[in-house]
Amino acid sequence: MAELFEWDDDYNVGVSDIDEQHLELVALINQLHRAIRDHKASKQVRNTLDELIEYTRTHFAIEERLMRESNYPEYETHRGYHEALIDQIHVLREKLDSGEASITFELLHFLRMWLIRHILDVDKHFGAYFIANGTRPEWMVEAHAAMTNRRWWQFWKARA
Repeated sequence: MAELFEWDDDYNVGVSDIDEQHLELVALINQLHRAIRDHKASKQVRNTLDELIEYTRTHFAIEERLMRESNYPEYETHRGYHEALIDQIHVLREKLDSGEASITFELLHFLRMWLIRHILDVDKHFGAYFIANGTRPEWMVEAHAAMTNRRWWQFWKARA
């Protein structure tokens, strides 16, 4: 059976660390889709959703730090898009906890479409700017290792 979210090279923004993180976000969305499709226990589905949420928050933090350090002129607007999604996720999490909502295919479709639009409409602009104006900072080596090993909390613990 096909995955919910098939990666297309058109989604690449040209910044390898960001592109790799986007690929991981796609993998987590697909993992959540499989868990729901295969009627896995609600605890497993919730754990996968929580992992997706935490990975997304960390990805946003890394992206925003790159924007600040490269003096990206659209930083505040871009950050606003990130904050809006995080706010929506908090509302959803509260509804899930209270039983008012469940994780559905519609939610997955929303996440998929949000990520596609965000990459194509916003992240590509930052990617082009960063390629022209930024350089990969030293701290990205740690961040890359933490994100690749799905131990992003280690990166933030090391930075504290």
